[in-house]
Amino acid sequence: MRNFDRAPLYRASVGFDRMADLIDRVLSADVATPSYPPYNIEKTGENTYRISIAVAGFTADELNVEMRDGAVIVSARKPEDEAERQFLHRGIATRAFERKFTLAEHIRVEAASHLDGMLHIDLVREIPEALKPRQIEISKGAAAPRIDA
Repeated sequence: MRNFDRAPLYRASVGFDRMADLIDRVLSADVATPSYPPYNIEKTGENTYRISIAVAGFTADELNVEMRDGAVIVSARKPEDEAERQFLHRGIATRAFERKFTLAEHIRVEAASHLDGMLHIDLVREIPEALKPRQIEISKGAAAPRIDA
C-alpha cells in the first residue's frame, strides 16, 4: 500500500526528483524511531537554527558530527572500559548512537559546541543570490530587443 507511482510527478515537473526521494524516505521510515539521545530543534533567528542533543556521559572527543548527503549525522561511541566497573544502578545511558537530521536546501552547519552535557549544532540558511528576489526594471517606450536565431 505504500508504493506510489511517481511517473506523473516526473512528467509534469523538472528538478523535483529530490522531493520525490524525500517523500519515499519519509514513507519508508520505521514506525519505531529511536528516542535516544533526546534532542531539541529550535529556531534561533530568521535564518538560523540550533539542534541541541543531550549527550550526558560523553566527552567532545567521543562525539562525531559529520555532513553527508544533505544531512547532519551525529554519532558517539564510548571506548571499552579496561577496568570492570560494577554499578549498583545505571541510569545514565552511554551506549553508542547515530542520529541523522536531514537538512533542507541551502542550510549548512555553522558550528558545533559541547557544553554541560549538551551538544549544540548551529545551522544557518544561506539563500544564493540567484534565488533572492530581485526587482526587474521595466523600460518605457522602447520595445525589448529581439534575438533572432
